[in-house]
Amino acid sequence: MLLAIEAGNTNIKFALVDGDQVKTRWRIATDARKTADEYAVWLLQLLELEGYNRSSVSAVIISTVVPRALHNLSTLSRKYFGLEPLVAGRAPVEWGIALKVDEPHAVGADRAVHAIAAQSVAMGEKIVISFGTATTLDHVGADGAYCGGIIAPGINLSLEALVGNTAQLPRIAIEAPDDDSVIGRTTQRQMLIGIYWGYVSLIEGLLARMKKEIGAPVTVIATGGLAGLFGQHNDLFDRIEPDLALTGLAQLYNNRDL
Repeated sequence: MLLAIEAGNTNIKFALVDGDQVKTRWRIATDARKTADEYAVWLLQLLELEGYNRSSVSAVIISTVVPRALHNLSTLSRKYFGLEPLVAGRAPVEWGIALKVDEPHAVGADRAVHAIAAQSVAMGEKIVISFGTATTLDHVGADGAYCGGIIAPGINLSLEALVGNTAQLPRIAIEAPDDDSVIGRTTQRQMLIGIYWGYVSLIEGLLARMKKEIGAPVTVIATGGLAGLFGQHNDLFDRIEPDLALTGLAQLYNNRDL
């Protein structure tokens, strides 16, 4: 099976993929200082708990937006699985899609992988919203091309900035309010309303502007840890695809130049 590794700014996802089906997945906090040996102690135990072992892995593919993490993840593949890892965006797993932006080299690996997977999820024009450390909204054309997008602060970053730069505001959990009222009567309630409904308004406004500029029917695909939270009480998305990046990595591997 394929071991797909997606290294983001906050978390690294590891998944076993059979064909195009994600069999199991694990997540660990991103730490560029973590060594291959440290990853191995953690990952090999999880493989065994799920009934697999290192011989279950026949190939490794890595996508990362954290360049410093790539060396140790690659060493993990070579030392503990005896496999030369493939790196998304490099031969023989180059993107295979047009990057219709002014700086193609600067497109994040996560956004390119999302675009690849989105093309297999929906036809026509698409917008992929990814809720991560940053919240990104990307336009994927009907032909599968990456056509640019928007980068906004992630909701956790916004909350951390709010709490970290005020003297008396408490830390709160990010959750959907239990009603639609936007007038809070406690400090915590006011913060929750501001974070949750403020973020909904941000997404609604950006989506409206993107759809107007695209000028054609659009399928909105959401991914990332908080996609489900924002899909609970709103009609923001047409689809929620938690494994969009892992699916894209599997497709890159399956379509590689042999």
